[in-house]
Amino acid sequence: MREYLLLILSKLGIEATPMIILVLTLTMIILLSVVIHLFLHHVILKSMRKSEAKNHKFWRQLLIEHNLFDRLSFVLQGIIVHVVSSLWLTRDPEVLEFILTCAQLWILIYGLLSLFSMLDTLLSLSQRTKIASQLPLRGIFQSVKLIAAIFIAILIISILIGKSPALLLSGLGAMTAVLMLVFKDPILGLVAGIQLSANNMLKIGDWLEMPKYGADGAVLDIGLTTVKVRNWDNTVTTIPTYALISDSFKNWRSMSESGGRRIKRSIRIDATSVSFLSPEQQQSLQHSYLLEPYIESKAKEIEQYNHQHHIDLSLPINGRRLTNLGTLRAYIHAYLKAHPGIHQNMTLMVRQLEASSEGIPLEIYAFTNTVAWVEYEGIQSDIFDHIFSIIPQFGLRLHQTPTGSDMRAMVNNLA
Repeated sequence: MREYLLLILSKLGIEATPMIILVLTLTMIILLSVVIHLFLHHVILKSMRKSEAKNHKFWRQLLIEHNLFDRLSFVLQGIIVHVVSSLWLTRDPEVLEFILTCAQLWILIYGLLSLFSMLDTLLSLSQRTKIASQLPLRGIFQSVKLIAAIFIAILIISILIGKSPALLLSGLGAMTAVLMLVFKDPILGLVAGIQLSANNMLKIGDWLEMPKYGADGAVLDIGLTTVKVRNWDNTVTTIPTYALISDSFKNWRSMSESGGRRIKRSIRIDATSVSFLSPEQQQSLQHSYLLEPYIESKAKEIEQYNHQHHIDLSLPINGRRLTNLGTLRAYIHAYLKAHPGIHQNMTLMVRQLEASSEGIPLEIYAFTNTVAWVEYEGIQSDIFDHIFSIIPQFGLRLHQTPTGSDMRAMVNNLA
């Protein structure tokens, strides 16, 4: 190049001083860079965008969307400038060193950005697959980005100070404690992400409940340092990733996969309303198609027992008898067995819990055949609406703490 410039200057009658040669060489390098930039960005990349807009191939669109080709073109420009400068500026070592340093820094920075674009593209592609979308890949990719950024930063510093990267790496040993403190959250998050993935503890879309952080909703994102949860009130809670390993949380995924959601609620019966069934009550309740089999079989069993043991039934405390509470329990069980919204292959029982000053708890323990929240609440409400309405048919009363109107009625009666 130098001989070519000398030949041109001699033909033009211009004295070829070293400064003029240097200026012309630098001008040629700049012009070459501009031409390459215009060719790559306004010809090659522009035509690629037009062709991909017609092809509609998802993975190619992602490459363009994440600017991978743009950043690779900048890397190529830096490489060309580096090579051309090494060939054309051999007699100007100081200028050559400056340009080569700038070109190397340019290549490293845009090389790092190209790696980021490639990782973002892979992450977007993985989210299109069913299996990979459930893995905490975002945290892993963020870890790779962090490691790559640290490595490039070390190379940049070594270039600027003119020392070997190995010297800087050896000096990092004394900075381990400081680095551990600075990058504590990313390191803990990386380890937590690996444990969450390896043990299948949490996936995107799972229903997570963590009262300590006020989280109760669906997992939106599992990152390197944070996990985002969209609560049912549409607020978003951010939880440190490592907190999912150090603290306990509830994952409702198994419930969703099982196909049944649990109902576990009690009704409290006034203990003073519990009694034996009279013959009239027994005959009346026997007209219920749900209770008829139970009353017939139970009445025969009790009659046979009392007859075999020659029990005197003139006293209520003698022998066995049907009770209104036991009959209500049998009715609710039969009602749940016949209910179309109850999962019949899961645990189903109606049990009596320990009585207290709040009455006798009668607990319904069953599972709906749907896990959808709205449908589940609808089934549960329908069941208890029915139970509350039929309790008086058994001669029972619900326990309820006296209200202001009860107290006023009591005062009026005394007056």
